[in-house]
Amino acid sequence: MSSRTASSDGPRGGVLIVDFGAQYCQLIARRVRELGVYSRITVPERALFQFEHMRPEAVILSGGPRSVYASDAPDLDPAILERAVAIGAPVLGICYGLQWMAQHTGGKVTPARAGAEYGRTELEVVDASGFLAGVRDGGIVWMSHGDKVETLGPGFDVLAKSAPCPFAVVADRKRRFFGLQFHPEVAHTEDGGQMLENFVRQIAGCRDDWSPGNIADNKVAAVKELVGDEGEVVLGLSGGVDSSVAAVLIHRAIGARLHCVFVDNGLLRHGEREGVESLFRDHYHMDLKVVDASEQFLGELAGVVDPERKRKIIGHIFVDVFRAEARSLRNAKFLGQGTLYPDVIESVAAHGGATSTIKSHHNVGGLPEDLDMTLVEPLRDLFKDEVRALGRELGLPASLVDRQPFPGPGLAVRCLGEVRRERLESLRGADRIVREEIEKEGLQRGLWQYFAVYVPQKSVGVKGDARVYEDVCVLRLVSSLDAMTADWELLPAAILARISNRILNEVAGFSRVCLDISSKPPATIEWE
Repeated sequence: MSSRTASSDGPRGGVLIVDFGAQYCQLIARRVRELGVYSRITVPERALFQFEHMRPEAVILSGGPRSVYASDAPDLDPAILERAVAIGAPVLGICYGLQWMAQHTGGKVTPARAGAEYGRTELEVVDASGFLAGVRDGGIVWMSHGDKVETLGPGFDVLAKSAPCPFAVVADRKRRFFGLQFHPEVAHTEDGGQMLENFVRQIAGCRDDWSPGNIADNKVAAVKELVGDEGEVVLGLSGGVDSSVAAVLIHRAIGARLHCVFVDNGLLRHGEREGVESLFRDHYHMDLKVVDASEQFLGELAGVVDPERKRKIIGHIFVDVFRAEARSLRNAKFLGQGTLYPDVIESVAAHGGATSTIKSHHNVGGLPEDLDMTLVEPLRDLFKDEVRALGRELGLPASLVDRQPFPGPGLAVRCLGEVRRERLESLRGADRIVREEIEKEGLQRGLWQYFAVYVPQKSVGVKGDARVYEDVCVLRLVSSLDAMTADWELLPAAILARISNRILNEVAGFSRVCLDISSKPPATIEWE
């Protein structure tokens, strides 16, 4: 078992990442975790606070879109450099992070003019030891900067350069400050993973104990500490990967003091409710209450076409129904949720930054104050692939752990326009066919999500020699690692033909089946 101290605020140690507004900040965190090392993101304003709480083994300063000399540039207290030196934690500055470090250690940053670089650049390695050990000379790196470090402060040496950039990689070995003018976290940088591994493992000596087994142990310990010996938790169980892993983890920590509530909102996929009851009540022997609130949900959604309003209505009703059930459990003072890191980032910029609100999540930031319950969110700092790995470690069946993500608002965000019962039945039937055909061929292993969308756009068709005027079914098939970005996928023509034929012949309401070939960004995975 890891020696880390687990708490509801996350482990101590690991790598603290200061987010200067970088497009790739989440990718930095993922790359570090892929090395088996815990990472946590914070914003400049909270960096010193998080540093003292976390006592990191290393610090990474991310890139950012601003200029360090601009009046509106993000900044952090340079005392963090002194604190890092004091505890022996090396600091790595990436792009803007390097420029910020240079500016605060006696160097100078200016507009690049002719020295600006964007895209792939060859790296000329000057010193192939230490930080650049194993990094090839002439390898490709990904540059994206309009400013440049004009002069370095005392103590810095050049480890590598590129044609227009004399300070591509720099280091102050005595203070253990390192800087890169390019992005090692992106796939375009050929040896970026090697550089990060050299920094995190060899230079910082970080413990590589961020593994499913240790995560499970630490999360269980954190739940026990938070809930105590007598506390009871009520959890909204949707049957998806996130809430299921959260339920099993909390159940492992407190046993029968966990009370699960499954709300049937009428927006579920085929067989969803029966599957949840079978697994959690019959197999795991959890205290599970099923509440059929479908009439209430569909009644409130009648006539509503705006996607954000749909989400808010569903979220509010869910909270109302769940609150009534929670209040019936008078000893349950804790509320369990399967909130993930990407949920928090998209909805409320949890680590304090100016992240844009993409869409509302009913389990993030929408709880009424009068619920008066303490949140238990053991997955809040995990990415989706980490949750799946944790689920396997906890012994959940592969059919659940590997299932595709399903949105909290259910089929309502895949049924464009007004959510009507007959449309839901058509969409539910089409979705069942999509899943059956893909899973029968084992093709789901290469997909992140695969589902049908109901588009209320009338289209002429012919069925049984008769003219019909019905709606459109769209197939959405994407691959992704964590839903932050996604690519559309093309299945074999025979499979697509079979899916289309079955939908048009077996499901009422559709005259046409189309394929969505949009990536994220700019499109989102879900249509609403």
